[in-house]
Parts: sequence; C-alpha cells; structure tokens
Amino acid sequence: MIQENEILKIYGTDFADMTYELLARADLTSLIGDKNMRIGIKPNLVCPSPAEFGATTHPQVVEGMIRYLRDNGFENIIIAEGSWVGDRTSDAYEYCGYRELCERLHVPFIDTQKQGSHPVKCGDMELRVSDVVDDIDFLINVPVLKGHCQTHMTCALKNLKGLIPNTEKRRFHRLGLHRPIAHLQKAIHQDFIVVDHICGDPDFEEGGHPLVRNCVMAALDPVLTDSYACSLLGVDVHDVPYVLLSEELGIGHADISNAKIIDLNGSGAEQAIPAEKKHLAVSYAVDEVDSCSACYANLVPALDRLEKEGLLAKLHTRIAIGQGHQGEKGELGIGKCTKDFSFCVMGCPPDEEKIYRELRRYIEEREGF
Repeated sequence: MIQENEILKIYGTDFADMTYELLARADLTSLIGDKNMRIGIKPNLVCPSPAEFGATTHPQVVEGMIRYLRDNGFENIIIAEGSWVGDRTSDAYEYCGYRELCERLHVPFIDTQKQGSHPVKCGDMELRVSDVVDDIDFLINVPVLKGHCQTHMTCALKNLKGLIPNTEKRRFHRLGLHRPIAHLQKAIHQDFIVVDHICGDPDFEEGGHPLVRNCVMAALDPVLTDSYACSLLGVDVHDVPYVLLSEELGIGHADISNAKIIDLNGSGAEQAIPAEKKHLAVSYAVDEVDSCSACYANLVPALDRLEKEGLLAKLHTRIAIGQGHQGEKGELGIGKCTKDFSFCVMGCPPDEEKIYRELRRYIEEREGF
C-alpha cells in the first residue's frame, strides 16, 4: 500500500490503463476500505479547454479510475467540479469530454457552481465550501500539474478551489490567494491524489502551450505533491507560499528530500524544465490588485502578443486590473472592476482577443503609435 512519503509515477500513452495500473499498485481499495463509502472524484475543469491544450484533467484518467473502482466493488461514485469565475462548468463538462464519460459510465456529475454552500471554520479563517463536500466520504483529487500566472504553479492544494462557490473564489483573490488556499485544506480533506502530469502547460492555468510528459502520479500528501510539482516546473517552493503555509497548518510535509519517488515502469527519465514565465516578462506593464485568475490569465497572453509585436514597449500607461481597483478612477483598466477608468476593456472577464484588440487600439490612438 502507498505510504505518506511516497509518490508513484507511471509513464505511457494509454492513460486509462496507466491509471488503472497505478491505482492497483497503490492498493487504493485497501485505503478506501468500506465499499459503501461515497467516493468523490474532483478533476480540474477550470475552463472549456481540451486536455490536450494543457489545462484540464484528461477524461481517460478519470475513466481508468472509475473502471478500477468498479472492478473492485465500489459503485457509489460521483464527480464534482466547478470552473473558474468567468466560465460555466456546464461548458467545460461538455467540451472536455465529461458529459460523454458520465453518461456512458452512468456516473453523476455535480456542478458546484450550481450548488449551495456553507461556512466552515478553518483555523483562524472561516471559508465557504460547496455542500457536496459533506456528501463525500472519500475524496480523490485529480489535478493537472501546470503553471499559474499568479501563484507560479497549481496542483493538488489549489485544485480544491473547484469545491467552493464563485463568490468565495472572488474573495480568495481579495485575500491574496495563498492564505485561504492553505486554510481551505482544513475544510476539505483529500484522501488520495492522482496527478495528471500528461501535458500540463508550464506557464498558464488555462493552457495553450502544453509540455508533454505522458505521466500520471499517485500520492497521499498534497503538500509533498505540490512541493515535488514545484521541482518539476523549476519553481522554488518558497515562491509558492500556500505550500509552506499548508505545511505550517499540519496538512503535510514539503521536504522532498525525504520523499520516495517510485517510477513504476522505469521509463521516466524526466528532468525539470523551467517554465517560460511569460507573466513575469510582461508584469512590468500591469498594476494588479486582487484580480481573479481568469481575468489576469486572459491579460497576460494578450500582453505577450503585443510585446512580440514591439507594441508593449510603446505603452507608457500601466494597466490596472483587479478587484482592488473597484470604485477608483484612472486611465487604463481591464475588466468590470475598472469600469470607471477613462479607457476600460469591459468584461468579467474580457477574453484574450478582446483585450489584445482594444489595447492595440489604445496604443495606436493614445500613445502616438
């Protein structure tokens, strides 16, 4: 049976069969025990983007998991998820192949954007979680290992944000993300982790530049998992405060020197490749205060396009974005939170193409280009 300090890895291209074998080697059935327990599977369906783009959990991974559970007598299974603010879970459910999966395998899907929620005391914070959390006896978290434009990386710990309502997601950003993400672990316990490390985008949460690794991993400790994920992305764990904050809260252990990484099929000669960090390259142009991930994530690639065209350097006005600018007046802003600015790219969030197009127009008309 898998141990707390172990991370199991398997490589290949048949993702369903790989996952099945991974769970068998981890002896997941022994961990769950009671066959009457309600098992919740929590993938990452952040936006309606196919898994091949590097943003969302491959449905084949979840299919292999369901097959394994059913073959071992576990029938009480649900899938629960809520997309980020700005996209509808129902669109991701359809576009990412989960409707077909759920209907074919007769597994209920719970859209947490449409659920009620309730407060939970999490140490010195009170956070709201979706009601489905209380209906799950054993939670299997299935994150994608990838980069993130605000927190540098996202994996097991941050993936639980899909189990909170949209209003709370917005509040997390006002609170600075890291502290509430860490405290959320006190409200929602992940019993088992299956990491989709197949082709996550090393730079952006919404994908677009997948880095193929064809790997699926299993673990018990979400802090150790995220610390190891940092190492694979070339990110210093100290630059992802919620990982170490979670360790301080007793959620797990971040020291990967004590971890036992087990390659099950001996084909993973993988080396860490530092992410491009496009968001750092263009962040000099942005005045960001408590922005939601979807809004900021749409801004960054638009700025990257402008920079490659030599236009961003011609912009002499910093771009305001985020909830912290609500009610303020200024020159140039992105999103509904900056609606009182002289020039605002409206939307909640505005999409990348709109941001690019309107910022280009602003530079051409107002910056003398």
